[in-house]
Amino acid sequence: MSASTQPDCIFCRIVAGEAHSHPVHEDDDVLAFMDIQPVEPGHTLIIPKHHYENLLESTPEAMAAVARVSVPLARALREVFSPDGIFVAQTNGVAAGQTVFHYHLHLIPRWHGSRVQLHGRRLADPEELAAHAVRIRAALRGGEDAIETESVQD
Repeated sequence: MSASTQPDCIFCRIVAGEAHSHPVHEDDDVLAFMDIQPVEPGHTLIIPKHHYENLLESTPEAMAAVARVSVPLARALREVFSPDGIFVAQTNGVAAGQTVFHYHLHLIPRWHGSRVQLHGRRLADPEELAAHAVRIRAALRGGEDAIETESVQD
């Protein structure tokens, strides 16, 4: 692993290809993938490839890269899942609810009446996550504001 990763960090292991994920977008700066314990279908995480424990340890450039991907990804989630809204969340430290100590942004489709929570309680079916990832990638490629960088292939 490079100096920008932590060997005990699951997200760093995902970036390095040492742990499996269901990616929806990847470029030089960020990786977006399906949350394996989704709150709702389509729950997606966006992380910088460089390891930052949280927002306070990050850089404006890394945050800009995450934000750049968040807008077209949120629009793709809206297209694929037709939610009533999209919950955007990020936590810093245990007291704030952070459970993985690598900066990450949650994009969670929401429907009227759904329970507001940040973390799911059970592992999702890997085949369902893979199918969601395919649909999101297709929406990202076909959207009018498609991300103008390399995207993960089907």
